[in-house]
This record gives sequence, structure tokens and C-alpha cells, in this order.
Amino acid sequence: MTSHTIVEILFWIGVFLVFYTYVGYGILLYIMVKVKKIFCKNKINSSKSTLLPEVTLFIAAYNEEDIVNEKMANCLAISYPKDKLKIVWITDGSTDNTNKLLNEYPEVTILYQPQRQGKTAALNRGIQYITTPFVVFTDANTMLNKDAIQEIIQCFYDPKVGCVAGEKRVEIQKKQGATAGEGIYWKYESALKELDFQLYSAVGAAGELFAIRTALFEQMPNDTLLDDFILSLRIAQKGYKIAYCKKAYAVESASLNMKEEEKRKIRIAAGGLQSIWRLRSLLNIFKYGILSFQYISHRVLRWTITPIVLFLLIPLNIILIKTSTFYTIIFVIQMLFYVMAYTGYKLEQKQIRNKLLFIPYYFIFMNINVIKGFFYLKKNKGSGIWNKAKREKIEKINTN
Repeated sequence: MTSHTIVEILFWIGVFLVFYTYVGYGILLYIMVKVKKIFCKNKINSSKSTLLPEVTLFIAAYNEEDIVNEKMANCLAISYPKDKLKIVWITDGSTDNTNKLLNEYPEVTILYQPQRQGKTAALNRGIQYITTPFVVFTDANTMLNKDAIQEIIQCFYDPKVGCVAGEKRVEIQKKQGATAGEGIYWKYESALKELDFQLYSAVGAAGELFAIRTALFEQMPNDTLLDDFILSLRIAQKGYKIAYCKKAYAVESASLNMKEEEKRKIRIAAGGLQSIWRLRSLLNIFKYGILSFQYISHRVLRWTITPIVLFLLIPLNIILIKTSTFYTIIFVIQMLFYVMAYTGYKLEQKQIRNKLLFIPYYFIFMNINVIKGFFYLKKNKGSGIWNKAKREKIEKINTN
């Protein structure tokens, strides 16, 4: 086998891997779900009890004085029996007026300690005070639709469901530029999560809104960066499914700018790499079957090898240019894509919005940040504390 042949094989393996990770898995998933529906009739559990269980709405917050009143107004508007809904805020390390403002709400239980050890440590500490059979986790800066908890509880009527992931929605303002890519990204992610659940199980939950059977909570190392992801997949490893409930959703504003979005993406990428190591047993497809297949296809490839392969396609393509006009055409297409991404980047700096250009820009932006995530993880090893990204201020987030 010649060196040229080896390079050519590597190139096409790389092309396939990039395509499969970002597009192909979604197509395959869609086909698999369609086939499943043909051969397996959906057994929908229509039994609904009027005796709703007690539920705790659990909010981990650090210095959230600017959003407390809006969040509490949203919590109190939730259409769940007031005597069955407990609201708990854990505010460890907060140094602003968060606790003072929360004290004005008699419905709220405040858990506080002066030491700031990170969100995961707060969840580990706070869960011991939860007495309800179900707990719903949400962030302080996200607003829930009024029927969110009702819809989530319906999913738990299936005894195989141990965790329910709500839908994350990003509210975009017209003046925002490429940060709108965050909204498009989450729409695509939501579609994949729904298909994942229809096939077998969603692959992880987002901290903006998810719920678990309280008894299934598993203590996590305090330096865990993606507590929602680790917690939900630990439950899936126990044989339970992660349901996806699009009728229960959390709305938040987009990142203030691409610099803030970069901070978020790097932390998530670092958390993803950390999670892959801590969930490495889930890579055993012989033990976990379809769950492993979904996990590797939807998460592992994105956070590990695919971003590296994406950028290696350029030098591999350059080597192959001499052998065929066909590879010259492919190289031109690659370069055109990167030119579009760079143009989108320059326009974003001028706050000019162009959908055709910010899609390639946001795609490259995400993959670069995955690589940066490795260095973030190495630098911040052992620490679960992170500075939250600033988000666009919106007078009122629409949850209708």
C-alpha cells in the first residue's frame, strides 16, 4: 500500500467521521425511529392520576440578585398544586442580596453556607434536605412555562423513566448577530434529543430544566463541570431511560456576545471531556447496547476526535491535490467554507447579522472551543467553580 493510498483512506475516513458526527447521525437516527414505529407500536401510558406527587423545584444560585424577583414570579405562576410544590434555593457562597431578597418569599426554603465550592458541591449538599419523591432542577436565569412540572410528572408514570429532560429554548433579540447561532444550535439539539428518546433514551439532560426520581441521585465529585450530564447518564446506566419532554421548556436569553459564548462553550467542552472519562464504562456497547451507540454518536465524537479530524482534513487534502483535479475541487470547497466562516466572524464583530455566513462561523467556532476545552480542563483540574457567562438583558422572557 503506497503512502498516497494511506493518505487517501485517512482523508475519506475523516470526511465520513465529520459528516456522521454532525449530520449523518441525525439522518440515521430519523430512519431508525421511522423503522421502529413500523415494527413497534408505541404503547402510550395514558393512566393519569389526579393525586399528583409532591415535587421540589431546586434552584442552585450564586449572586443572582438581579434575577431573583423575576424567577420567583415565574415559579409562583407554575400551575402545580401549591401544597405539593416545594421551592428550594441553595445559594452557597453568595455575597450579594440574593438571600435577602429570597427571605421576602415565605414559600422558599433557603439553603446557604458562606463557602463557595461550586454548583456540583451545592447540589451534593442540598439533596440531603429534599424529602419529595421527585426533584426538578432549574437555573435561576431561566424561565419555565407554567405547565412544565405537570408535563414532566406525566413522564414519570412510566416506571422505566428515571430522569426527564425538558427543552431548552434561547430567546434571540433582533439586534443580536452571530450569537443567534446558539438558538439554531439548540433547536437542532432538541430535535436530536427527541429522536434519541423515541429510539430509546435521550443522551443526557441540560441543567436549565430536568427532573429525576430523588432516590436515584448519585453524589458526584465536587469538581464535576457538567453535573446535569453526569447525573442524568448515571441514572441511565442503572437501566432507566431519560425521557425528553418538549412540552416542558425553559427559556433563557442568548449570550451577551461571542466572547461570553466562547466562555460557555469552552467550559462545556471541558466538562464533556471530563464526563467521557468519568463515564468511560458507558463506552462498552456490549454492556449498554443502544445507549452506548447513542452516547458515542451524539456526544463522545463531538467532544473528542471529530473536531481534530475536521481541521486535519485541510493538510490531508493538500497532499492529495497533486493526484487529481477532484481533490482540488474538494479543497476549493473547504476553503470556501472557511472563507465564509471568517467573513461571518468579521461581520459579527461589526454586529452585522447574516444567516448564510454565521452558520459556518458558529460551526468552526464550536469546534475550536472543543480543542480549547482540553486546555481549560488541564488548567482548572480539581475545581468545579466557574464564572458564568453574561447574557443579553431582556425586559421579560416570553414563556408562552
